[in-house]
Amino acid sequence: MMDTPLVLTSFLKRAETYFGHKKIISRTSETMIHRIPYKDFVVRTKKLGAVLEGFGLQRGMKIGSFAWNHHRHLEAYFAVPCSGAVLHMVNIRLSPEHLIYIINHAEDEILLVDDNLLPLIESIYSELKTVRAVIVMGDDVDVSTSDIPSIYSYEDLLAEAREDFEFPDDLDEKLPAGMCYTSATTGFPKGVVYTHRSLVLHAISLGLTEAFGLGERDVSMPVVPMFHVNAWGLPFAGVNYGCTQVLPGPNFTPKILIDLIESEKVTLTAGVPTIWLGMLQELEKSEVPRDISSVRTIVSGGSASPKGLIKAFEQKYNVPFIVGYGMTETSPIVSVSNYTSEMDDWDYEDKLEARSTQGMTVSLIETRIINENGEVPNDGKTMGELTIRGPWIADSYYKDERTADAFRDGWLYTGDIAVRTPQGFIKITDRTKDLIKSGGEWISSVDLENGLMTHDAVFEAAVIAMPHPKWQERPLACVVTHKEIEDEAALKAELLAYLEKDFAKWWLPDDIVFLKEIPKTSVGKFLKAKLRDDLGEILK
Repeated sequence: MMDTPLVLTSFLKRAETYFGHKKIISRTSETMIHRIPYKDFVVRTKKLGAVLEGFGLQRGMKIGSFAWNHHRHLEAYFAVPCSGAVLHMVNIRLSPEHLIYIINHAEDEILLVDDNLLPLIESIYSELKTVRAVIVMGDDVDVSTSDIPSIYSYEDLLAEAREDFEFPDDLDEKLPAGMCYTSATTGFPKGVVYTHRSLVLHAISLGLTEAFGLGERDVSMPVVPMFHVNAWGLPFAGVNYGCTQVLPGPNFTPKILIDLIESEKVTLTAGVPTIWLGMLQELEKSEVPRDISSVRTIVSGGSASPKGLIKAFEQKYNVPFIVGYGMTETSPIVSVSNYTSEMDDWDYEDKLEARSTQGMTVSLIETRIINENGEVPNDGKTMGELTIRGPWIADSYYKDERTADAFRDGWLYTGDIAVRTPQGFIKITDRTKDLIKSGGEWISSVDLENGLMTHDAVFEAAVIAMPHPKWQERPLACVVTHKEIEDEAALKAELLAYLEKDFAKWWLPDDIVFLKEIPKTSVGKFLKAKLRDDLGEILK
């Protein structure tokens, strides 16, 4: 058999050859929507490659993107790796401390930054050790007022770039192509590097019916950010399969998403449950009936999807709603809750139970759920830790000693506790660490606790996850003070302001409760399960 490499340049060639007339619909502001044929997208992508070459691009060089979902970000998705460099998709929601850490740790040399996000980069630029140029993406960019010394307009650079640039044809499929950092469960975020081979195989898998069944007739709208685990691979798969792609851009609302579904006849869309909860509320409060009948599949992931949410879309709006499972380390697709043929005759409540699980492991990926007795049976009851391996699963973290904790004996140990149903579906039941997952993003309870306990008034602090109707989970801080509190409201405000200096706003606890003591185990560890139970009754 021919040993042809699996590289992303093949996706570009395919799009150019077969799908030049298909469109990328890119919303870049409240008033601007671009409609770019794939043939023009390929030209622009090659010109970006020429621009990067002019900046002295070398193979393996790290180039960061700090951007929302739009056509320019999609151009970077291909221009950077197809040139032999590595695209580091920087999570814009991280705290300044974590942004500085990951940009320095990755050793990004060039940053591609959205114009409306530039102030964030300007505020930390002096602490970025390896960045030597910033390229600003936007429709009408003026970089003359920025204090960054080497700053350029993306569109100005493309306008001047040569048009005869071609990507190298000798790329190795094992060459690093992209990287993302985790949302930092504890400590600093951990980097995960994706290869051309892993991204190509993952993208192709999204075309399988057991996954998303993506194809040329689809109109795909990834709402999941392109800085979050490759937007679940949809941008890469969309180019390969020739889908019309709808990229919703910055500051979208549920109404804007519904408007795009109606106007562009979106067939498949993907995002975290918070997005779909907001959309459901918008659909139900709208005085004029909205039409989302074009949607054949909503894909939900990042955290558990409530059964009521799934049921509303499937029964009230006749839109299939599937749950996927994955993480930064897995590119991310591991499993999807598509119905199997044996479920055809099940009643809807039984189907709903299956739909709300993390589903069946997709082809080429292996999963085990193991405990001290070995691999658990398919009984839906016996719990163990979910472990994963496969061709698009990472085998280490980037330059990080925490690799040894998560990767052992050729398997990724996820830290998620799960059971396996009789049908083989994975169902996540808990987590090995007390993490909080809010709107699909991790929040570290330990980091918040450590932050609180540096305040002079705080003796002890425990942060727990409490259920939330929109975000699924939100942090609640439980605090024991050194002395009796004279004004609880004032101290609460002071502690939140104290945390705000070091943590992103969405990390801040929704509330702080003051306790006389925090329950502990015999070895002095916080009994967070008891805290949740006790406070759950109080806060109802």
